[in-house]
Formats: sequence, C-alpha cells, structure tokens
Amino acid sequence: MADNNKRNAGFLGSIATAPSTDEFIKGLWRDNPVFVQVLGMCPVLAVSNTAENALAMGLATTFVLLMSNILVSSLRNFIPKQVRIASYILIIATFVTIIDYVIQAISIELHKSLGAFISLIVVNCLILSRAEAFASKNTIGKSILDALGMGVGFTFALFCLGAVRELLGNGSLFDYSLFPANFQNWIVMILPAGGFFTLAIWLLLFNSMKKKE
Repeated sequence: MADNNKRNAGFLGSIATAPSTDEFIKGLWRDNPVFVQVLGMCPVLAVSNTAENALAMGLATTFVLLMSNILVSSLRNFIPKQVRIASYILIIATFVTIIDYVIQAISIELHKSLGAFISLIVVNCLILSRAEAFASKNTIGKSILDALGMGVGFTFALFCLGAVRELLGNGSLFDYSLFPANFQNWIVMILPAGGFFTLAIWLLLFNSMKKKE
C-alpha cells in the first residue's frame, strides 16, 4: 500500500512539473510581446514595410529566442549571478551571428533589406527579458514553450504590420499584385510614418478585443 502511494505521488509530481501549454499560449495572446508588452519596437517599425521582411525578421528572432532560452535554461545552475547578463548577451550574440550567416546564404537581397536590424537582434529587449525573467528560472521544457509562444506571437505581430503596409503601400502581398492596375498606392504606408500609423491601429484593435473577453 505504501509503495502504491509513493508511485502515485511520483506520478502526480511529474504531472505538476510537466510543461504547460499555457506557457506557449500566453505569448500568442495574453502577453503578446508587441501588442501587449510593446517590446522590440525598433524592428517592428523598421522592417515591417513588406510582409517578406516582417516574416523573415520574426522567424530570425524566434530562432534566436528559442536557442538562447534552451542554453540559458541548461546552464542556469552554472552561470554566476554576477555575470549572468553578460553571459546571456554572449549566448544571444552567438545565435544572432549564426542566423545572420544563414540569411545571407539563403538570400543576399533579403539580407540587404533587413540590413543592420539582424545584428540588432542582440539588443532586442524581448530576448534578453525572457532569458532573465523566465529561462534562468525554469526547466528546458518550459523555456522552449515560452520561447516558441513569444516568438510566434512576435512573428504574428510583425506579419500583421508588414502585410497591411505592403498591401496598401504597394498593392501586393509577397510581391504578388492583388489590386487592379488603377489602384492608387498609399505611399505613406511604406514610409516610417506608415509604420507608426499601422501599429497604432493594430494596438487599438488588439486591446479592444482583449477588453471584450
């Protein structure tokens, strides 16, 4: 009887410590890094002039976020507290360098379009904040779900901005024309002012939907 109780306690304990899907879902909606936490505004506004650029930057950021979360979580018991921030930045910079070369190998044009903003992923407050606030305090499984949720949420937000700006600014989506030839492009949408305007509209819509819950 005692053995059965021990086995049941061990089983229940493993369930309690198993990664929850809530860690993934929160980044998509409740704690969306762009529409709720308003993080990473530099790439959000700078590279979201087309859907392709937005999607590429979102995926690149997700890769760096995922890999850095895994490594920080794996080494959380070995990194001294006094040098933890410097260690996190070094880890993040390593994966940023990797994704920089990968993008350059896949498409030179895309690499030129994203420009210096690939390197600036190193100082993206979203990635460093997840390393410090979550990955350094949780298991690898939870850190993976957290990184995927935040990364997909960030990519989704970037794509929302990029799709609207390209659609209205160029009359196309992923370089495919969707409007008649007589459609008048809204040039302002692909300019910096269009980024602020589009972000404001999405923030208004997103927060309006959250209030209705």
